[in-house]
Amino acid sequence: MFGTWEELEKSIENCNRCKLCSTRQNIVFGVGNKNADIMLIGEGPGADEDRLGEPFVGRAGKLMNMAFDMLGIKREELYIANVVKCRPPGNRNPEDDEAMACLNYLRNQVILVKPRIIVLLGSIALKNILGKEYGITASRGKWVEKKGILYMPTWHPAALLRDDTKKIDFIRDFQKVLEKYRDIS
Repeated sequence: MFGTWEELEKSIENCNRCKLCSTRQNIVFGVGNKNADIMLIGEGPGADEDRLGEPFVGRAGKLMNMAFDMLGIKREELYIANVVKCRPPGNRNPEDDEAMACLNYLRNQVILVKPRIIVLLGSIALKNILGKEYGITASRGKWVEKKGILYMPTWHPAALLRDDTKKIDFIRDFQKVLEKYRDIS
């Protein structure tokens, strides 16, 4: 457990816990309000994120930002991180050992942020945070409470690029997040 952001960021600076370290350009740690009530967790960086060192800055991130604008969500008020901090080659899904190598970093981010709500973007985030028994199709849009945190699984923004019909669900899920946040604030 790392007590401060500086300690956590320093510990990940030269991480070589898995093979992803050999192909990364940048570690993609996380971005946003470090005291956010709402945290988003994706699966891992893509090519744009790897190049810039920031999560959700590529096409999927731009689509997510458009949805946020529509809903009146300010990205800078959220904290955004990924399960893995380095880009899997070819944007493949992170393998289990790669996710396990990074989960302690992510747990520490959650501990430091202290979010009340975590939005799990896609099946990789869902399975690594809530458990392998969860499936995104059956779980998305449904609240799960665990250790005092409310979780909302939804589609990963990249899935919206492949299937337009998922955009409506994504918007509705974030509307639920905003409604719940208003209720608990």
